[in-house]
Amino acid sequence: MANDEPVSGTSANRGHRSEAWKNAVTVVQEAKPPSVPEGAHVMTLLVEFPPGDPGTPPHRHFGPAFGYVLEGEMVFELEGEPERVVRAGEAFWEPGGDVIHYQDGNHRDDVPVRFVVTMMCVPDKPMLVLVDEEELEQRKDRRAPRPS
Repeated sequence: MANDEPVSGTSANRGHRSEAWKNAVTVVQEAKPPSVPEGAHVMTLLVEFPPGDPGTPPHRHFGPAFGYVLEGEMVFELEGEPERVVRAGEAFWEPGGDVIHYQDGNHRDDVPVRFVVTMMCVPDKPMLVLVDEEELEQRKDRRAPRPS
């Protein structure tokens, strides 16, 4: 529907004010991120990984990112935190900056994972930067213990 088209409804709904809005919102996440970078622009991405895909290699974002899993299950791991599984209907966030994002891959080998991420992007910086093996080795003491 174009932005200039009128919204139509059934004749039963015309002139009736809905009460559904009172119960329409469910809080899935609250966070106190670090400050939003000055001059930041916001980017929202849809990410889809096939069954069993390990996802993006270790990386970082310069600004905070907030996400929501639409389908499947994602393995999520940030530097200093144990890996965890984020399932469809659950949210996640990361502070950005220097923190390494180790995992965002598909936890399942039978279904895809789909998630939406909204990022506060820092001007003149890429949205995502991969972390090289040398830096991973230098910072290995900051990674939470791996499951056995």
